[in-house]
Amino acid sequence: MNKSKIIQMVVLLAAIVVVAGGLLRIMQNNSMSLSDYEKLHGSENPTDSADELNPAESETASNSLDSMTENLQTSDESLEAVSRLTGASLNGVSQADARVTYSEGFYYEPVSDSLRRYITGVSYPATDGAEDIAELEITVDELRYVHIWHYDFDGNPAEGELICNEYIAQDLVEIFYELYRNEYQLEKVLLIDEYDGDDIASMEDNNTSCFNYRMAEGDTHLSKHAYGLAVDINPLYNPYVTYEKDGTEKVSPAAAERYADRSSGFAYKIDENDLCYKLFIRHGFTWGGNWNNSKDYQHFQKAKP
Repeated sequence: MNKSKIIQMVVLLAAIVVVAGGLLRIMQNNSMSLSDYEKLHGSENPTDSADELNPAESETASNSLDSMTENLQTSDESLEAVSRLTGASLNGVSQADARVTYSEGFYYEPVSDSLRRYITGVSYPATDGAEDIAELEITVDELRYVHIWHYDFDGNPAEGELICNEYIAQDLVEIFYELYRNEYQLEKVLLIDEYDGDDIASMEDNNTSCFNYRMAEGDTHLSKHAYGLAVDINPLYNPYVTYEKDGTEKVSPAAAERYADRSSGFAYKIDENDLCYKLFIRHGFTWGGNWNNSKDYQHFQKAKP
């Protein structure tokens, strides 16, 4: 037997051993390493291995590889479908049975126990017992997790999430769906907990948000945000403006001072001609830009009957 035939036999035997080992692991439901997968694929010299197997072995190996490829592709698609948003990740599919979907990607559902733990002590007060819970104006059971899509300031679709009162959850998915359909731009829509519940930090980062159990700024009563009944839209460009007794203005956040002059024309400004304004008003919300003693141009709220 000449040298070339010996080499061919060695290559063939090596290929059979690799394929047999891989198939054995498949039959035993064990995982396959990436190197094994590449060897079975014959990524460098495919004709040196599988093509020289007998028809039955070649078909079995091919079917196994096709199956593994489909599984890998499915796995990749599933990973891509997993949301990077904190609330979506914490809720997962645990509330799927109670989920209300308005359109694909626009839905609301109860707050899961995992999400409840995440917001407790941040946007929702930590409590020591039943008495403390009874003193709260709203329970977690009255809140809803809302998932939306929006266009960011680069004009790209992006995921967004809010927590709100169940009373306005349907309103929000409908409003944000219409904003998305019209490519209305919101820089970001994240839970206030991403900012440690700091409303100023959230506004400075131009984050659109809803629920936050806190007092109204400069006051001693709870904000409508504490009830999950108010939404702040693109707050850096639509600040909260109050007036001192001497007539001077106080702008919040302070970084938004240049946007307090509503006679100026600039992007992302909410006024009565703005689509966002029209949609919220159509759904029964009132706008802080219409207040008399102060102006909250970012703010939309709805009262429960």
